[in-house]
Amino acid sequence: MLDIKFIRENIELVRQAIEEKNEKVDLDKIVELDNNRRQLIQESDLIRQRKKKISQQVAELRRMGNDSPESAGTLSPPTPTPDKSGEKDKTNKYLCSHLLAKLVEDSKSLSDKEKEIVNSLTQIEAELHNLLIWIPNIAHPSVPRGQSKIVKEWGGERQFNFQPITADELCNTLGIVDFTLGSKVAGSSFPCYKGLGARVERALINFMLDLHIKQGYTEICTPFVVNRTSMFGTAQLPKMEQEMYVCEKEDLFLNPTTEVALINVHSGDIFKEQDLPINYTGYSASFRREAGSYGRETKGLKRVHQFNEVELIKFTKPDESYTEIEKMVSDAEVVLQLLGLSYRIVLLSAQEMSFASAKTYDIEVWAPASKEWLEVSSCSNCEDFQARRAGIKFRQKGSSQFVHILNGTGLATPRTFIALVEQYQEKDGTISIPQALIPYIR
Repeated sequence: MLDIKFIRENIELVRQAIEEKNEKVDLDKIVELDNNRRQLIQESDLIRQRKKKISQQVAELRRMGNDSPESAGTLSPPTPTPDKSGEKDKTNKYLCSHLLAKLVEDSKSLSDKEKEIVNSLTQIEAELHNLLIWIPNIAHPSVPRGQSKIVKEWGGERQFNFQPITADELCNTLGIVDFTLGSKVAGSSFPCYKGLGARVERALINFMLDLHIKQGYTEICTPFVVNRTSMFGTAQLPKMEQEMYVCEKEDLFLNPTTEVALINVHSGDIFKEQDLPINYTGYSASFRREAGSYGRETKGLKRVHQFNEVELIKFTKPDESYTEIEKMVSDAEVVLQLLGLSYRIVLLSAQEMSFASAKTYDIEVWAPASKEWLEVSSCSNCEDFQARRAGIKFRQKGSSQFVHILNGTGLATPRTFIALVEQYQEKDGTISIPQALIPYIR
């Protein structure tokens, strides 16, 4: 989420971000509600000041020995007596008692008014919150507008001395991925890896985890289901709820990306400054209901309902996050370098980025037989956008502020599997194993 003060002071920048990410938010209504909210807070503050002053006056009257306010109504105006000093005392007591009663009555009236303000404030803040959660993150100034930009290419294209075939054909011929079996168990777009396919899939996961641990990440194995609070914390909710698998009875979601669990293990936490950055890696099966547009893209491993991924997460100080995102991209691309797979890095435009991201690099691997680039990693700096929603801070010089959170795929296996199978196919229809994976296959 964006801070309401930031929105108030940068209204046109926020309006631009909403347009760039093609969101629909009533920004004028947000401004109106914020103005009303601040007005009610001012009124509430004034009432508290007046009640405090009345409380002081009441205490002073009672210290002077006057009766409780209830007794004020039982007193009658004093009748003249020869003793002038006694008559004066009675008159003062009568006046002070009535003053005390008036002050108590005023305090009660102010309390009633304060309750009305609190109720109005609660309603306004709820309405304001429900609008604020639909505002996307602001794109960093370094992010291109309009069109994404290729910033790096690595590796050359393999020259085959035979006609290579696509991963779909190879997997079917070799029987290493079987969608028919998967559909028996769960339905369409659920892959079932067999034999060498299952071993390669498992090898990829273990290879990537071991690599990232050597790079300084701590491995965490999280649940494959997440609760609604966690989904909100990383901004999957409310925007993408219809794309998720839900366990309705428990109100749990099948993990849409390992990012959700790895970030929310620290929801509500406050780190020590010296502990940052904190780097995590973890594996999870991930699930998404929308597996692609109708037709060609729904076939094979390109877009599936269930996929394996190894995730990278960083919690950093704000002034270090843009250095750390470059390190994260480097850590992810090493996977492809060691596997000998050609790839390119694309800096996404503001229009192509996700709802929560301030800057995103996609890593796309080359599938030589299919002749296409396939996204295998997306590395994003979400700055403090997710940290505000999940309540994750760090303490610096006696005060606390929100951390910056970075997430990256290091990598997702289905498309990496496609590129690997196509790159390492042999003329006799078999597949070689990349040197980096051999220890994990044996």
